[in-house]
Amino acid sequence: MSENKSPQARPAQLDDRSPWVLDTRELGRHAGLSKAVQRTVPVETALGVPDVITIDAGSSLELDLTLESVVEGVYVSGTASAVATGHCSRCLDPITEDVEVDLTELFAYPGSATEETTDEDEIPRLVDDRIDLEPTVRDAVVLALPLAPLCTEDCQGLCTECGVKWADLPPGHGHEKIDPRWAALVDRFDTETGDDQADGPGKQA
Repeated sequence: MSENKSPQARPAQLDDRSPWVLDTRELGRHAGLSKAVQRTVPVETALGVPDVITIDAGSSLELDLTLESVVEGVYVSGTASAVATGHCSRCLDPITEDVEVDLTELFAYPGSATEETTDEDEIPRLVDDRIDLEPTVRDAVVLALPLAPLCTEDCQGLCTECGVKWADLPPGHGHEKIDPRWAALVDRFDTETGDDQADGPGKQA
């Protein structure tokens, strides 16, 4: 063990009933052996940014993974996919978005050089030949969610004056503003124009 490393506490046992926990014993710590895993896991706590975009509690994540035994541990690769919901950051319309993230993670064997030279928050560990996928998957999914989701790439958003979607407004829509310094002159012009029209054509001076 490195002189700069202190002994690490043994991780708590993992619950085999959890859908996030995978048993790797059949790999037998023989480098080169692998197995495929497909699993649907429930989302118990919403993932993402509330009121922006989330994978909601009560939905599920689809895992399509390969577990491979390597010298230092078990290497997990594959994808996690789910459906996210939220609101367009420009026009505020509700959106639904398919999310798929790539997963790559090494879970270190107890007593391996990797375990002895890294902290657990750097590289996760196997516990009794089992791995807990939840922290890895949750982190990857949250990082993959867009910070400013859009209903379409070319969404024009809302008119800043009336708050209506630009896509729903007629061509040439606008809100003309008059400089306050000219407002009195414009009012006088409008009044005089109205009086002239009221008098009608042909009025004699």
